[in-house]
Amino acid sequence: MTLKANIRAEAERLRAGFEARGAEVFEADILQPAGALLDLYGEDIRARAFVTHDPLRGEMMLRPDFTVPLVQSHGSGRDGVRYTYAGPVFRRQEDDDTRPREYIQVGFEVFGGGVDADAEVFAAMAEAVAGLPVNPTIGDFGVLTSAIETLDTTERRKRALLRHIWRPKRFDALLDRYARPAPPPPEAPPADMVHVGLRSREDIAERIAVLTEEAATAPLSSGDLARLKALEAIREDAPKAVETLRGLGEDASADRLSATLDAIAAHGIDPAGLTFRTSFGLTSLEYYSGFVFGFEAEGHAPVATGGRYDLLTAAMNSGTPVPAVGGVVRPEVVLALKGAGA
Repeated sequence: MTLKANIRAEAERLRAGFEARGAEVFEADILQPAGALLDLYGEDIRARAFVTHDPLRGEMMLRPDFTVPLVQSHGSGRDGVRYTYAGPVFRRQEDDDTRPREYIQVGFEVFGGGVDADAEVFAAMAEAVAGLPVNPTIGDFGVLTSAIETLDTTERRKRALLRHIWRPKRFDALLDRYARPAPPPPEAPPADMVHVGLRSREDIAERIAVLTEEAATAPLSSGDLARLKALEAIREDAPKAVETLRGLGEDASADRLSATLDAIAAHGIDPAGLTFRTSFGLTSLEYYSGFVFGFEAEGHAPVATGGRYDLLTAAMNSGTPVPAVGGVVRPEVVLALKGAGA
């Protein structure tokens, strides 16, 4: 068989395994309306998707993943439903020519449930990559988001930090800026000054008001800054991370991680073999809102990734979240790792 035929055959094998777990097969059109993704992520998504224009339907995208059309199809329907799918997805690559622009994803998604559903999806992916030389890593977006919500600062700054949590370099730069006094705001232009430029006088006044508020806001305390930096830096065996979180005063996050590890252990997986990384998954599409995971091998693309995406379902369901968690595995990486171990 050709390489592509081998990949398709492996994808069908993986999907059959998820069907055996009770998953319904989901099919999605390759060409998707761009509106939903643009509404969710703004213009940033254009850098990661192939966009075209249909004279009748307007802007369309080659499917960047299956999750958005699956959420649209499921709506606010039944809980406890499992889905699986297999097919190509398309991602633009502007700065790394070695990364594929088209590859096959095989997914397993569960709607409804909490940590038990998280553990079920993780166990399904672990079974799919069993025997491969991979390192499993888990994380939890709730660790940083809950810590940000408790900061002694303005709501504006909290919202900015939450918005940039997906971009670690920008997030760290913002933290460093908030740790210093803000510069004084500029003076408002005289009312009789001739107005030139694209911004209206109202826009300028609003911006000056924001800068005035910033100048009056105290810097983040050294304690808050140190706590966030320490949380960001956690990367250790998962059971040890529970104690580290408790030591940093994050008891709720520690309890949540402990419950997740217990649920994973119930599937026969030893939590001591898992690495917990607070920042894991923060450069992915902005789907995730809690538990995340990945199976990686050095020198290869991640073979399987996933996590909980209640924020996405809320954004697509008029603000009402539908509990959902899912994962995807890449059959071409599975085959490459099997070949490497042959």
